[in-house]
Amino acid sequence: MNKTISIVTPTFGMAEYLGCAIQSVLGQECAQCDYLVADGGSSDGTVELLQSFNGQLRWRSEKDGGAAAALQRAFQEAKGDIFTWLNADDVLLPGALTQVQQAFERYPDAVAVYSGASWVDQNLQLIRPYPVIADAVRHLQEECLICQPACFFRAEAYRACGGIDPKLQSAFDYDLWIRLSRLGRMVYVPGEWAWSRMHSANKSLGQRQQAFREGEQVLMRHFDYVPFSWIYSRRVNKRDGRDQFFQPLEPSLYAYLACLPEGLNTNRRHPLRYLRDWAAQISWRAAVRMLGLKGPGLKGRS
Repeated sequence: MNKTISIVTPTFGMAEYLGCAIQSVLGQECAQCDYLVADGGSSDGTVELLQSFNGQLRWRSEKDGGAAAALQRAFQEAKGDIFTWLNADDVLLPGALTQVQQAFERYPDAVAVYSGASWVDQNLQLIRPYPVIADAVRHLQEECLICQPACFFRAEAYRACGGIDPKLQSAFDYDLWIRLSRLGRMVYVPGEWAWSRMHSANKSLGQRQQAFREGEQVLMRHFDYVPFSWIYSRRVNKRDGRDQFFQPLEPSLYAYLACLPEGLNTNRRHPLRYLRDWAAQISWRAAVRMLGLKGPGLKGRS
């Protein structure tokens, strides 16, 4: 028997994209879908847009504490057996919800299922596939390789792990995946379920330093260790302001050297591990590149 899927779209000032996200949910061939849009009190036409969908979804528009706080409240009210959220600038692909229901039937022991996704630009033109991998859970202590709109989780597992952390502003999905993964299997399903839109107003690009800091906070909370790649990428971004997505990371010898004392201080309980991590990134070719000559550079997050 198919289970009901509760979907929440948190939004604020995203009327330009919101209609597309809503249509991608309402167009799904899934009878058991409970859909709520939680707007943070927008004044950009969002309310008028939501009113045009009256009777097709539930919605509210009032001041909240940000996306994580809005999601926490919405999931407390949700009645579905399966949860997910879809940001206002992302879209679900046709047939996704049917495949999600089938996946949970196929894997009754799974606490979550996830599939492939792609990054697209503001006009929904393909940028590149999201680097989702089948064994993404094994890499959570290094980076997040699960695309949020393509991940669905059981309501009971969500509640059991403590739910969304409303104090986080950007890394609350990463934090949730780690806690869910400790309850049971997170199963990869081949295919593609969503598109994640990347543009200048996107929080992960527009507030890069916050995203890095919160990611490091989550890593320290759960693994008591922050890899070199996170510290280095944040250092480089603070130095040159490049978003490391549309603008590739530019290697910096200064940032690399500065990451040694900072990383050792951050990882005080694991100094030898960090020292090995730091030393493994450098080679004479990388050093030449960082000094401004040709050659391959350091590995960094993008």
